[in-house]
Amino acid sequence: MMGRTVAVTGANGFLASWVVKLLLERGYNVRGTVRNPDDLDKVGHLLELPEAKERLVLYKANLLEEESFHAIFEGVEGVFHVASPVPSTTPDDLENNLLKPALKGTLTVLEAAKKSKSVKRVVVTSSVSAMFKSEAGENSGKAILDETWWSDEEYCRNFQGWYALSKTLAERAAWDFAKEKGLDVVVMNPGTMVGPILQGSVNASTLIVLKYLNGSLKEIPNRVFGFLHVKDAALAHIIGFEDPSAEGRYLLVERAIHAKELADMLRIICPNCPVPEKCEDNGPPLEANYCCDKIKKLGLVFTPSEEALRECVESFKAKKLINC
Repeated sequence: MMGRTVAVTGANGFLASWVVKLLLERGYNVRGTVRNPDDLDKVGHLLELPEAKERLVLYKANLLEEESFHAIFEGVEGVFHVASPVPSTTPDDLENNLLKPALKGTLTVLEAAKKSKSVKRVVVTSSVSAMFKSEAGENSGKAILDETWWSDEEYCRNFQGWYALSKTLAERAAWDFAKEKGLDVVVMNPGTMVGPILQGSVNASTLIVLKYLNGSLKEIPNRVFGFLHVKDAALAHIIGFEDPSAEGRYLLVERAIHAKELADMLRIICPNCPVPEKCEDNGPPLEANYCCDKIKKLGLVFTPSEEALRECVESFKAKKLINC
C-alpha cells in the first residue's frame, strides 16, 4: 500500500485514531481532518504515532462546509468518513449538536468526495444503532440480527433514541446519495467498541465500561451489548476500502454480552474495583444474536471480547482513570 493516499474525517476520535494508526502501519499517506490541528491536547496522540511525522498531515475541516474538504480530497484514493457526534449524554440542542452534523456532515463529505476526480471509494462509519432500534430489534429474542435490519425512525423518536436516529438518517442519506450520484460507498456498522484508548479522553463506548469500575454504576441494567475490539472495527474499515468485492453494509460485533456477564468479566479482571452485583430488575434477561458472516467472508477475524475488555481496563489504569 506504500504511497497510496487516503483521508480520514474526525481523525482524532476513538475509532478514527485506530484507523489512522493501522493505515500508517500499512504504508498509506494519511490526511486527517480535525476541528483544530493546533490543539495538541486533542491531536497530539496522532502526531506521536509511528510514521506520523513522515506520512500524516492534519487539516482543519468543518463537516457543515463542503468547501473545506475540496483541497483535502484532491489526489486521495479513498475517504474514511468516521466523524460524527457520539454523545455520552443527550445534547441540549439535538438538531444542531447531533442530528444536523450527522446527516448534513455525511452528505458534505460525500459531495466533496464525488467532486474529487481521484476518490474511488468512501467507507462510512454507521452503527448497529442504525440497525436494531425498533420494536422488533429491541425484542428480538432468538432472532438473528444481520445487515438486513434497519432501525425505525419513528420508534427512535418515540423512545428518544437520538443517537440511533442520527445514525439511521445519516446512513439512509448516504445510500440515497450513492445510488443517485454513482459513488462507490461501503458502510461499517460497529457495535460497542472497546480496547486501548489512543486519545486523551474517554469516549462514549469505553465510558460504559468505566462506569462499571469506578463506582458510578450502582446496579446492573437489563441490557445486551454487541462488543468488539476497536482495532477490529478499524481493520474492517480498511478491508472495506481495499477489497474490490466489498459492497453494502457490514455488521461488526464479536458477540452479544449481557450486562450481568460484563459485570462478571470485569470483576475477574479487576477484583478490587467496585463492580456492581445487584441487577436493577428481576425480569428475564434480554437476548440478542448477531450474525457477522458477511465481514468474516472478507477475512476479518474478531478478537475475543474478553481480551478487548482486558486491554480497555489496562488503558484505564495507564491513564489513571481507575486505581483498583
